[in-house]
Amino acid sequence: MAVVLIVLGLVALIVGAELVVRYGSRLARRMGVPPLLVGLTIVSIGTSAPELAVGIDAIRSGAGSLAVGNIAGTNVVNLLLILGLSAAIRPIMIHLQTIKLDLPSMAIASAVVLLLALDGSLSVVDGVVLFALALVYLALLFVFTKRENAAVKAEFEHEYPPEKPSGGAWPAVLQVVLLIAGLAVILFGADWLVTGSVDLARAVGVSDAIIGLTIVAIGTSAPELATTIISTIRGDRDIAIGNLIGSSTFNVTIILGTSLFFAPGSIALDPHLVMIDLPVMLAVALVCIPVFITHRGVTRVEGGAFVAAYVAYLAILLVTRT
Repeated sequence: MAVVLIVLGLVALIVGAELVVRYGSRLARRMGVPPLLVGLTIVSIGTSAPELAVGIDAIRSGAGSLAVGNIAGTNVVNLLLILGLSAAIRPIMIHLQTIKLDLPSMAIASAVVLLLALDGSLSVVDGVVLFALALVYLALLFVFTKRENAAVKAEFEHEYPPEKPSGGAWPAVLQVVLLIAGLAVILFGADWLVTGSVDLARAVGVSDAIIGLTIVAIGTSAPELATTIISTIRGDRDIAIGNLIGSSTFNVTIILGTSLFFAPGSIALDPHLVMIDLPVMLAVALVCIPVFITHRGVTRVEGGAFVAAYVAYLAILLVTRT
């Protein structure tokens, strides 16, 4: 039954995230939000919606390490596995000016989370700190997007075209309904996934953190994987990378920060998370900086190395902690 709940939960999260991203972006364009901001904020946050729902549900259920493990694991999956696969398919060349903001922001946010967790717990106050970081990042992102070059803006304009005002108010109403439906599906999926994950962890004798770092992290990264692969095949590399880096930054700021608002004061963390997994998340973010700066992108060889590093990390995780 635990496995069934996990599978149902993951399917619901993927379907719900697709609805939220698709109709959230369309509503934003209907309201006149620039396509570049739609791609770098609404889509990035939308693909992180499963992590938010899982985080809130896990913390309310007393499985705080699962929530934090999911964030750490998801970011490692995003940057090593998904980014690596994308570069292995086709070398990545970066034209986004915002990469100058995104990479340092992701590294700084990862470092802040690690520092806050060094006492073995995370609290509501820590959540406020992380949420405040998210607001600063959003404000800076808005400034940076105004400086983007015309080619990048055209790429996002093509991906997120203006919504046609035809059909009266009905299309907008339908989009709102489908957006709300997506959020509801995500909530149900998160509840099933967390319940199944906790039950499975107890049944096989491993910690909640391990389940969060592996099954839950890989599963909740599915929206980012789909977005990145589709954008890679279409040749919209800036959209793919902007979504990945943006989602990773939002995961450790607004997603984890908001999740901690539901903590009963504070949550105790698995010591391995503090000593191993959060440092790994920070190390991966730091490694991305010179890799991106050196070639203004990621080569096929570097992409393959990223994937190999993730496989090695996952193998070590499973061998030493299960």
